Amino acid sequence: MAGRPRETELRRRVLAILARRENYGYELAEELRRTDAGLELAEGSVYPALRRLERDGFVSGHWVEIGADVPRRRYYVLTPKGLAEVARLRPSQRPVPTSRRLGELRP
Repeated sequence: MAGRPRETELRRRVLAILARRENYGYELAEELRRTDAGLELAEGSVYPALRRLERDGFVSGHWVEIGADVPRRRYYVLTPKGLAEVARLRPSQRPVPTSRRLGELRP
């Protein structure tokens, strides 16, 4: 699922946010604006990204009725494929051996 650099970075950040909890489009866009000042986020770019992620099986969306005077919202949650992608994109948490340690491994 390669794309343009901004699109790929947006995809990675959307998946990371959804790994913490399900979210709906507007709230997701607001969180991206608050936490990712370095990401140039064009108006309306989150919704096409969510549709692509859903089409590709990384997220699943469902409608939630909020109230009589409030429009319903489409919430998104990671699928098992999305969870695997988040794990793949996450930097390794394992410590990198230092050259001294590598030397200690030699016979």
